[in-house]
Amino acid sequence: MAAKKTSKKTVAKEETVAVKAPAKTVAATKAAPAKKAPAKAAATSAKTKYTAEQVYSMIEQAAYFAALNDGFSKDPGTYWSQAEKEINAMVNG
Repeated sequence: MAAKKTSKKTVAKEETVAVKAPAKTVAATKAAPAKKAPAKAAATSAKTKYTAEQVYSMIEQAAYFAALNDGFSKDPGTYWSQAEKEINAMVNG
């Protein structure tokens, strides 16, 4: 293996210059007014409207997954009626 020649580079010393920060003005030191969070009453009063097709689909999926988790051991109508109660309670509040 041939030895490679390495050249030594001289590194110039970096000069550090102190930079003075600009003076702060009175307007810059004042904090911006905090944004008010919306009231919870206003947020809860706006209900999401679901179409009949969306509600049916949610009931259908809830019934299927309930049956799947239970191993399809009960009557399908039992899963459907339970899912219907849960979804209607959720949608109607």
